[in-house]
Parts: sequence; structure tokens; C-alpha cells
Amino acid sequence: MAKIVILTGAGISAESGIRTFRASDGLWEEHRIEDVATPEGFMADPGLVHRFYNARRAAAAAAAPNAAHRALAELEQDGRHEVLVVTQNVDDLHERGGSANVIHMHGTLTGALCHSCGHRWPAPAEMAPRDPCPACQKPATRPDIVWFGEMPYQMEEIWTALRAADLFVSIGTSGNVYPAAGFVADAGHAGVPTLELNLEPSAGSRYFDEARHGPATAIVPAWVREMLG
Repeated sequence: MAKIVILTGAGISAESGIRTFRASDGLWEEHRIEDVATPEGFMADPGLVHRFYNARRAAAAAAAPNAAHRALAELEQDGRHEVLVVTQNVDDLHERGGSANVIHMHGTLTGALCHSCGHRWPAPAEMAPRDPCPACQKPATRPDIVWFGEMPYQMEEIWTALRAADLFVSIGTSGNVYPAAGFVADAGHAGVPTLELNLEPSAGSRYFDEARHGPATAIVPAWVREMLG
């Protein structure tokens, strides 16, 4: 059974209406990245950060999985391949599209985290700074999102899977955000074949053995059809 590790980024959810991260102008949905996606921003104005993620949570809940999400689920469910999806996205469209083996390296909008005791629980639709932690009761609730300056989740598990893979595929990523941008090099050093599926060449496109470019809803299902024969 072939082991396939698939990295997905904002490009796979863009066609579901989830706005992509735009770093070129330093803004993210009309907010400065430093204000809404860093621990320092949260400490300075937790109300702003909660409102921002409440809006993103609502937008994600209203979105539907697209053909690319469903194709990856079909690949996993076929049974001839062992598929691990490692996603930089904080939406749950992979799971709702049918994928079961998913790692959210940057956290998820459906999770809440206590920054005092570290307890995690399912996030309600609306969160606020004074919400008490169910475990310690302190008003220390934050979104369970990995912000800039924080370590992504399950990195050892991801690196182990990369080195043991028979194929590494990167879908809808910019190739600018580390450590995910380094996965192609990690796979290459381990002798793992690599494939990029992206709307346009990423910053690290030259490191892939093969690259195919176009909308995710077109090129991902086409690649999956090839894999399924």
C-alpha cells in the first residue's frame, strides 16, 4: 500500500469561498497580521482577535467542501493508498469532504484553547475574552489557532510520515510559510518523489519533481483519477 502525504494550503479552500491569506500588503481580511494573528496582538486586544475569528468561524461554517476536498477523500477511501492530509488551513472542509486522516498543523476554528492551563474543547460559534475555561474557570479562552511565532502542531508526526512516504504532494500552498514550505526539501532528502498541484508556481516550485498548475477543483480530481486508474 503506497503511503501518500498531502500538504494543503489556502488554495484548496479558495474555491469554496474561504478567502486566502494575503501577505503582500501586510493585511488579512482588512486587518494587520500583527493585530490578529500573533500572541502579542491577542494580548493587546483580545476582543478584536475574538471578533475576527468569530467571523472566520462563521464563514467557514457556511462554506462547503469542493471537488478537490472530495477527491482527496475518495483517494483515502479507495483503500489502495495510505493517505495523510496535513493542512495549513483552519477550516474543517477536509473532514466535511470525507477525509478522516487529517492533521491541522495550524490548529482549527472549531477548537478553543485555554492559554492559562492548556485545556482544549470544542469552540462555540461566538467566543469572547471573558469566556471561562471549562477546566480551570479562568477567563483565558483563545482560538486554538497557531499564530505567527508559535510552533505548529504535531511536527514530529508530520516529519516521520514525510520520511516514510512513497509520494509527497503539495496542493494550494504559496511555498512562503515555514516550516511547511520546507516539507518538499525534507521529502526530497529522504528520496521521496514530490508533486506540486497549484494554481500557479509556488515559491518552491523548482524543488518539486513534477508540477501541475491550474484551479484545484480541476487538477486535484484529475490527479486522483490517475491514481485510482
